Amino acid sequence: MATRIYTKTGDSGTTGLFGGTRVSKDHSRIEAYGTIDELNAIIGVVLAYEVPDHIRAELTLTMSDLFTLGADLATPLDPPPVYPIPRIGREHIDELERRIDRHDEELEPLKAFILPGGHPAAAQLHVARTVCRRAERIVVRLATEDSIGEFVLRYCNRLSDYLFTAARVVNACSGRGDVPWKPGTPSP
Repeated sequence: MATRIYTKTGDSGTTGLFGGTRVSKDHSRIEAYGTIDELNAIIGVVLAYEVPDHIRAELTLTMSDLFTLGADLATPLDPPPVYPIPRIGREHIDELERRIDRHDEELEPLKAFILPGGHPAAAQLHVARTVCRRAERIVVRLATEDSIGEFVLRYCNRLSDYLFTAARVVNACSGRGDVPWKPGTPSP
């Protein structure tokens, strides 16, 4: 018999964390990794568009890192897990910073605030950026309630910066450019 996708264990409104603890489905920890899952799905939408190869490669690695982040968030630090769980580390943040710096060197300096838009993939990257910021706010709340990995919050913060930069790169490579905000004028 094939394995079924449904387990029925969550029918009462609880779900299991790595390690076996059950919590309410509206617990901050579930909100945090659920929002990271949403972010990952949006990046999947971005990759359904034509994007520059180097951005495609970076986003594909980011999707894998988001699974690591989800596992990190789904595994309380206390009690320590009995088996190894991947965690977000300093190296993940360093990689995001390298990408941001590399792209910033290639992009025209910002002279105005920009609106989400331009190429459809860039617009979706701006959606991803806002979902990442929401995840970051939830992680901040979770950190006041429970312990989290040392680098989780910093990773979320830096990832939103990367997604902003990646959106600008997609717009630049597509020839559409960023959409500048002009106060008092209608949106494009």
